[in-house]
Amino acid sequence: MTGAPATWDVQTGKNVKWVAKLGSQTYGNPVVSGGQVYVGTNNEPPRHPAEAGDRSVLMCFRESDGAFLWQHANPKLASGPAQDWPDIGACSSPLVEGDRLYYVTNRCELVCLDTHGDGQGNAKVVWKFDMIKQLGVSPRNQSNSSPVAFGDLVIVGTANGQDENRQRVPAPKAPSMIAVDKKTGKLAWQVNSVGDKILDGQWSSPAAATVGGAAQVVIGEGDGWVRSYEALSGKKLWEFDTNPKSSVWPRTRNEIIATPVIWQNKVYIANGQDPEAGAGPAHLYAIDATRRGDITVSGRLWDYDKVSRTISNVAIDNGLLFIADLAGFLHCLDVQTGKPYWTHDLLSKVWASPMVIAGQVYLGDEDGDVFVMAAAKQKKLIFQTSMGSNVYSTMVPADGTLFVTNRNQLFALAAKP
Repeated sequence: MTGAPATWDVQTGKNVKWVAKLGSQTYGNPVVSGGQVYVGTNNEPPRHPAEAGDRSVLMCFRESDGAFLWQHANPKLASGPAQDWPDIGACSSPLVEGDRLYYVTNRCELVCLDTHGDGQGNAKVVWKFDMIKQLGVSPRNQSNSSPVAFGDLVIVGTANGQDENRQRVPAPKAPSMIAVDKKTGKLAWQVNSVGDKILDGQWSSPAAATVGGAAQVVIGEGDGWVRSYEALSGKKLWEFDTNPKSSVWPRTRNEIIATPVIWQNKVYIANGQDPEAGAGPAHLYAIDATRRGDITVSGRLWDYDKVSRTISNVAIDNGLLFIADLAGFLHCLDVQTGKPYWTHDLLSKVWASPMVIAGQVYLGDEDGDVFVMAAAKQKKLIFQTSMGSNVYSTMVPADGTLFVTNRNQLFALAAKP
């Protein structure tokens, strides 16, 4: 994987190819496909005067020069912060296949868009699946799942969770994850292994792969268990409790917000809580995904308990695993054994996931600083710079360019010839 300059400076413009304006808060990861860049943000200030007010917005830019092409804007749910937090914007990172784009709006809708837009600066909707109206889902604070595809299906988590006061689960029979036909938008299957045992929300996104000859979709669920389901039918294959049996919510028991990473028949996942809960004890696991049933004991390959609560995915490269946590530490471990090699204190909360590019680890933090570390057993800081404001999303390389968002801007960074 390539596409990152050795150094850059957003203040002087060094190695900055272009900059595009976003809203005032940006949490979704940039996605690059077909000469276009997509990123979720909010509606402050409104780009289209006719679409004023608090909305979540998916924006589309031309990859070559950052020119704005179109946007998909959605007003907030009338139910308020309990289901749709103010000003937060679109948090789902879209899935793009050819001229079709899939993502989850703030309104708990799985939407399919035509990537060409309508030619007038707006999105062109192909179909929409409303998880609230059609399945009775009660999202907790924000619908954020990033879709994954398998065959003819697109699969997402529902964000079904607790009520505003965290006293009950309003929709215990609503699914935690669904699969929808890509072409028609019709429901293919739904699963609910959690019921009323949701600790807070269900904000993990699914990952899909063929493991040991079985097509699996794996997701962290709201009771702190990670589960695998047969990708084409939704039949449960295995489940793994990421919390010690003696743990107590919310002090020592966690939910799962990170997306599972599937690699060489194993699943790597760490647990955590809503960033507002702050740092606290957590666990990172390597799980044997070829097993079946309750594999909390039989499927555990290793457990690393020096990580703090996290919402970040792991990155794996050349026998090493990298993970960041909400306490602001980047950890480097042996991917096979879980043996720790080093940690680096970023001195600020981390929401993003590490990205490994050409032997280097890229990671941004809440203070707006970006760190580039050597992807090696020996700790080495290669480069550090400020992006000007909070970096909540993961940096993405594509076509010789590194795409980075801060709170209100999308940067395309590339070494100039």
